[in-house]
Amino acid sequence: MAKRRSGRQGAIREIVRNNNIRTQRMLVDELKVYGYDCTQATVSRDIADMGLRKLPEGVYVLAEDLHLQRMVSDLVVDVLRTDNLVLIKAQPGTASGIAAAVDAAELPDVLGSLAGNDTILVIAKTAEDGARFETLIAKLGNLRKQVQA
Repeated sequence: MAKRRSGRQGAIREIVRNNNIRTQRMLVDELKVYGYDCTQATVSRDIADMGLRKLPEGVYVLAEDLHLQRMVSDLVVDVLRTDNLVLIKAQPGTASGIAAAVDAAELPDVLGSLAGNDTILVIAKTAEDGARFETLIAKLGNLRKQVQA
């Protein structure tokens, strides 16, 4: 039972990081794609156990991503990507704090980051991982740009 819950919560972690999940019903539907047939009550318990929160925009975010979300929403100006390299442009003097928040989030697709004064270079494992990270940062920062795949 604990193994099934752990696997389901791992799937929830991936789903929430990679999609704009607004309702528990959406999460139940996405879990079915991952092979987890569960009820909304089960998902509700998982949300509480994992400490998921809703951003003001109405999407769920992981508790461990909240600090990163605050940093990104307040300080990030733009996000650009080429393959597995993601460049984050930020307010002057804030790059090292944002890079520290990226590292602290322990994102599975991220190998590491380098920071200057207003620019952070994040190195992802693959181009696909870079795209997922770019999407996550745009989501957390509520950036009004079209994220390109």
